[in-house]
Amino acid sequence: MKHAVSISIGSSKRNKAVEVNLLGEMVRIERIGTDGDMEAAALKYKEMDGTVDAFGVGGADLGVLADGKWYPLFSVQPMVRYVKKTPLVDGGGLKNTLENKAPGFLDAKIGDYLQKHGKKVLITVGVDRWGLSKSFADAGYETIFGDLMFGLDIPIAVHTIKQLKTVAALLMPIAGRLPFEWIYPTGEKQEKRTPKWGKYYAWATVIAGDCHYIKRFMPDDLTGKVIVTNTTTPDDVEAFRKAGVKYLITTTPVLEGRSFGTNMMEAALVAASGKNRPLSFDELNEMLDKLGFEPQLQELN
Repeated sequence: MKHAVSISIGSSKRNKAVEVNLLGEMVRIERIGTDGDMEAAALKYKEMDGTVDAFGVGGADLGVLADGKWYPLFSVQPMVRYVKKTPLVDGGGLKNTLENKAPGFLDAKIGDYLQKHGKKVLITVGVDRWGLSKSFADAGYETIFGDLMFGLDIPIAVHTIKQLKTVAALLMPIAGRLPFEWIYPTGEKQEKRTPKWGKYYAWATVIAGDCHYIKRFMPDDLTGKVIVTNTTTPDDVEAFRKAGVKYLITTTPVLEGRSFGTNMMEAALVAASGKNRPLSFDELNEMLDKLGFEPQLQELN
């Protein structure tokens, strides 16, 4: 059996292991959280390097690919310094392949609902999910990108892909050198919610992006909203249900009651492929087509 492991600086409360059949290959996928401790994650990578088939970088990104340009996140690099043998991915491949399918999937499944309530999407941090951002814009949605608000606590909304490109070019070289915990909730911070930016949640019909960002600032009332995200636990699903969310779309498959992060699922595909290296976008798309992977829809209310 192949073994893919996501070592995450997120909360250990979200740990999970399941076994899945991917194109005839059994793969054990396992998530290990270190509660915000990057050095503990680094040592876990060191311990397991060469003993598993693929690693996912969880709770952090090695960098951001925006409009074809790579922006490294320098504070995250030391976390993977001991990895010498096992292929390593951070989910960027699936963010630019699988997540692109979301707007078309929404139109096919709940198009009438969106037409009635307005094709308006709030994407919490668009630079980090360029494929998702561009695909919503290309599908004719009104867009608000919350990069400055959600990532840097600057109360300015970004409205267009063109503006988002400018934000990426100007800010990512700086943001990439900030301590990672300044721009993304890690460890116990992932469990805290401080409602903010409520008027943008209220404006949007669809709220899309990283689940931690969505939950961190979401208001108590999200009646009728559509959430598009990836990593959800049963507790996350229940929180969205209680808030009145109408539809939850996960861009990665739901396995034993939860969906895993893009990094975990990309690592699983790398393990199943047997190529012992990260896969190209074309290779990922080919595997996704064979597997029939597409977003999954849950009606919560």
